[in-house]
Amino acid sequence: MRLPPETYTGVEMRAMLKVIPTRSSTGLRNRALIGLMYRTGLRVSEALDLRPVDVDAAAGMIRVKCGKGGQQRVVGIDEVGLALVAKWVGRREKLGFGDGDFLFCTVRTKRRGGRVAASYVRALLPRIGRKAKILKRVHAHGFRHSFAVGCLRDGIGIGKISQLLGHRDVAMTAKYLDHLHPLEAIEAVKQRKWEEWDDDETKQRGKDRAPTARAELCTEVSESGV
Repeated sequence: MRLPPETYTGVEMRAMLKVIPTRSSTGLRNRALIGLMYRTGLRVSEALDLRPVDVDAAAGMIRVKCGKGGQQRVVGIDEVGLALVAKWVGRREKLGFGDGDFLFCTVRTKRRGGRVAASYVRALLPRIGRKAKILKRVHAHGFRHSFAVGCLRDGIGIGKISQLLGHRDVAMTAKYLDHLHPLEAIEAVKQRKWEEWDDDETKQRGKDRAPTARAELCTEVSESGV
């Protein structure tokens, strides 16, 4: 049975990254890998195929040379994503890995400097999710889902999202996003009316929520120092 798609909130992503130990080299590497997938929308195979030369930190972009179907593309990456990668790159250089090794290379096995196996990542992510107390299924494609929905919410056009995801055409991206984030369907259901329903209960619900909303707002203002 095919499970429904998951997307992760910023709070959930921070929780996952926080439980990954940064003292170990594998921890820094895994943290950078997860951050990169979340902030670029790369498939796990595309991320694992990267070499150091494929990341242009100055330009804020990554060249994907081994995309699905052999397609190549260029994607952007933000400062936070780059900072996570930079910490791993610094440790990577101290370990003696060069440009000829994979960016996210193995560090402890006989295949030192080789490509991390996708099966390793698939087994790792659920453990991280449990440790971070994430109730959703945690998997690599969930980061790609989260990237796509995040771009849509940030107002990035569907044509650009399609290009970033490496889809064949915009129609495929539209179907993809509608499956992940069906805004029109959600809004339609929210506007439905229940005939012959006692509206007093709805009004009472609004009254009960109002103090909570005000309290939350006061808390947010207080914490922000405004």
